[in-house]
Amino acid sequence: MISVNNVAIHFTGEDLFSNVSFIIPDRDRIGLTGKNGAGKSTLLNILAGTLSATAGEVTRHGDCTIGFLSQELVPDTHRTILDEALQAFVEVNELKTQVEKWSIDLAERTDYESDGYLKLLNRIHDADEQIRLHGGDSLEGDTLRVLEGLGFKPGDHSRLMGEFSSGWQMRVELAKILLRRPDVILLDEPTNHLDIESISWLEEWLKSYSGAVVLVSHDRAFLDNVTTRTIEISMGKAWDYKASYSDYVLMREERMEQQMAALENQQKQIAQIERFIERFRYKSTKSRQVQSRIKQLEKVDRIEIDDIDTSAIHFSFPAAPSSGRVVLEIEKASKAYGESLILDKIELTIQKGEKIAFVGRNGEGKSTLSKMIVGELDYSGIIKLGHNVAIGYYAQNQSALLDYSKTVFQTLDDIATGDIRTKTRAILGSFLFSGEAIEKKVSVLSGGEKARLALATLLLKPVNLLILDEPTNHLDMVSKDILKSALLRYDGTLIIVSHDRDFLQGLTDKVIEFKNKTIKEYPGDIYDFLEARSLASLKELEQPSSKLNSIAGQEGVSENKLNYEQKKALEKEKRKIVNKINQAEAEIIRLEEEIAKCDHLLANPSENPGIMNDTNFFSKYTSLKKSLTDTTTLWEDLHIELEQFD
Repeated sequence: MISVNNVAIHFTGEDLFSNVSFIIPDRDRIGLTGKNGAGKSTLLNILAGTLSATAGEVTRHGDCTIGFLSQELVPDTHRTILDEALQAFVEVNELKTQVEKWSIDLAERTDYESDGYLKLLNRIHDADEQIRLHGGDSLEGDTLRVLEGLGFKPGDHSRLMGEFSSGWQMRVELAKILLRRPDVILLDEPTNHLDIESISWLEEWLKSYSGAVVLVSHDRAFLDNVTTRTIEISMGKAWDYKASYSDYVLMREERMEQQMAALENQQKQIAQIERFIERFRYKSTKSRQVQSRIKQLEKVDRIEIDDIDTSAIHFSFPAAPSSGRVVLEIEKASKAYGESLILDKIELTIQKGEKIAFVGRNGEGKSTLSKMIVGELDYSGIIKLGHNVAIGYYAQNQSALLDYSKTVFQTLDDIATGDIRTKTRAILGSFLFSGEAIEKKVSVLSGGEKARLALATLLLKPVNLLILDEPTNHLDMVSKDILKSALLRYDGTLIIVSHDRDFLQGLTDKVIEFKNKTIKEYPGDIYDFLEARSLASLKELEQPSSKLNSIAGQEGVSENKLNYEQKKALEKEKRKIVNKINQAEAEIIRLEEEIAKCDHLLANPSENPGIMNDTNFFSKYTSLKKSLTDTTTLWEDLHIELEQFD
């Protein structure tokens, strides 16, 4: 349907990527992956025709139609939600109007056997067929079903678009694309503005869609559930894998291992030939063999290892200042917008060191309560911070709150105070802003770069209560993993709002579900929460009641139910292993950092007088090394256990 041939594009004289070629056939499901700034969104814009390539060409075969959801599209309309969604059928409605006119003309004619009459009759027939193919008889019903799937309630349909946030307006734009049913759907980070229930609905819709889908997403679970092919944009090149994201990661590692093995083997052969040449170069009796080896060496097709982008953010949150045992107390807190009650008499106590996930549908009050805690919204009731609690807050739209007229450096320098101002450049460097990049205007940064810059502001002062509202939006896979690792090592209290299932796994020790204007607490991480709710997966997160009943003690249990219970038990055991691996990895990183500090002290004894005679230091040093060895062994054993489990 679409052919991409040797496409290249460059900005400010440098190639973003070049010689990119691939074909998008019917019903293909492609995930575009790569680090922030690699060119994924740019490639989508080229496919959509909203941006021209510097070189190469994109060919759309036949009457190929395209639906494109841009990452930062903000609709400008004064229509209601339903009326705006129905704009997806503008062409169908125009065709209906034309059929009505033709039908009136036909009724007034009496030349039943003339060519003109037959042509008009055929036009009406063809138009009716087109209307039928586009679901013309059920346009409003289809529209309401899609809006409901994307999270809109019946009472929302008659409300104006302007009453909703940009995230909800993006849902309407997504609904319009789905309703048009184009030949190719291009989606740039579609899950950023969706809750877990809507993501699940969209997954099912895309899997059964009759056209092709190309999407950019940093939601690993979403990619695995939807895509069957992965195109990686890295170091200006494109790599095509006939696999979903998780399988692609394994295949990429295998490819690199094979290339390294082939390179090592070739280097051995070359070294052997070169040794022969050097040994017998000046012996006349071997001149013919030497010349033969020289020609053989010239013909060798040298193996090259594919360039891998190894750049990544690297940071740890500052040590949390000491706080009281109770970090936060909420008593009968309520919030309403006009006549719409969002939260009703919330009761919540958070203890020092707890890691908590806020989950639930969009609009149920997760972000609202976060803003109430940090003092951005007024409310009724009591919200009381504990002794010496200092809050660090990352808003859902934190990137949009940056001053676009400032440079990257100014953004941090204007906030930093005291000694931390001397570390501003180092902090920016740890978030991949260095050299000339720190003088870039915020306005020219990509979505991922803005997200990284917004995260960097959290390091400007030590806090003991972190509140993060959708911090993974716009972050690439590597950055998300590093953020998760930093949060696992963070020694303060954490409240995190997220719809990213993979990111939340193993990160929290309590889940708070927002539903029907109130909250309910569940111990454990996101999958423990699902088990407590008797849910097979997050796809059933928002159903009014569980469809699954306990089968303990029941007679006549079906084989399907038994299989389900067995599968659920196995998944629970596997999650325990994965959580232990995550904890071990975090501990290994901590121990390596501590040992590195000790190594630095030993390498610079002149800076640390008396260090060589400090028995406590060497005792601690030996203990750290032993702990690292033990933890590494545990990590290896757990991986073996996981492989055996699989």
